Amino acid sequence: MNRPLVGTLATALLGAAALVGGAGSAGAAPQVSSGHPQQQAAHHAKAVDFAGTVALSNCSGSLVKMPTSQPNDPALVMSNGHCLESGMPGAGEVIVDQPSSRSFTLLDKSARELGKIKATKVAYATMTDTDVTLYETGSTYAQIEQKYKIKPLELATTHPVKGAAISVVSGYWKKIYSCSVDGFVPTLKEGDWTWKDSVRYTPECKTIGGTSGSPVVDTASGKVAAINNTGNEDGEKCTVNNPCEVDENGNVTVHKGTNYAEETYGIPKCFGVGNKLDLSAAGCELPKPSGARR
Repeated sequence: MNRPLVGTLATALLGAAALVGGAGSAGAAPQVSSGHPQQQAAHHAKAVDFAGTVALSNCSGSLVKMPTSQPNDPALVMSNGHCLESGMPGAGEVIVDQPSSRSFTLLDKSARELGKIKATKVAYATMTDTDVTLYETGSTYAQIEQKYKIKPLELATTHPVKGAAISVVSGYWKKIYSCSVDGFVPTLKEGDWTWKDSVRYTPECKTIGGTSGSPVVDTASGKVAAINNTGNEDGEKCTVNNPCEVDENGNVTVHKGTNYAEETYGIPKCFGVGNKLDLSAAGCELPKPSGARR
């Protein structure tokens, strides 16, 4: 996975990543463009910038809303499940309604740091089927917009499309990676974890540690289509930091240097009035905590 930059795991990576992306506290790093013909021709594409993204202590994330979210709802911040401050959830583990006081540095469109917003709880976190943490904050969208002039990114509600131009926006590195959706992986396995229907990037998105949790923005709609989470670093098969692809027939393939994201279009079906999590809502397919009614 595009691992959090913590502890001894990150020591070597930090040096290499600093050469590639620049430190998270520095000014805005240059944006990376793939020069993909599809992107050059996409004259209707929305400009993608850093507005609404956040930097965590060791990962990236974004201020997000559901299509039904209202201005006075508590604002949500999205990052990876493996970026959870209490440690990575185990395979099959689902965390809901856990108190949290984690803070996030909110960025404007130029990656300037505007200030901090703070969580009150982990609304939902898992590394099963997907790799996501959704934090509920102590601020409403209206309060954040009034104070910082920043609106949240909206989660798309439709499946991403192969060939679509996308931007992976890292608040940690203050860097944007641009590429396209190369295709979809029925099952992506990494260590003990298994993810379903993952997004595979074209080679231009060379995401690194610290980009974990970055929103993957569809440049045509400007909406979040997925969340960046992993890549095969060493060419190993199904090990940590070396995910493998498993097709519908069970065939396993390894693609060294290829990076991936987990789709987010199903998440809005699991949140109701007031941005409250409702895992029993019609159409909600997020994994439920052990013992919860299905």
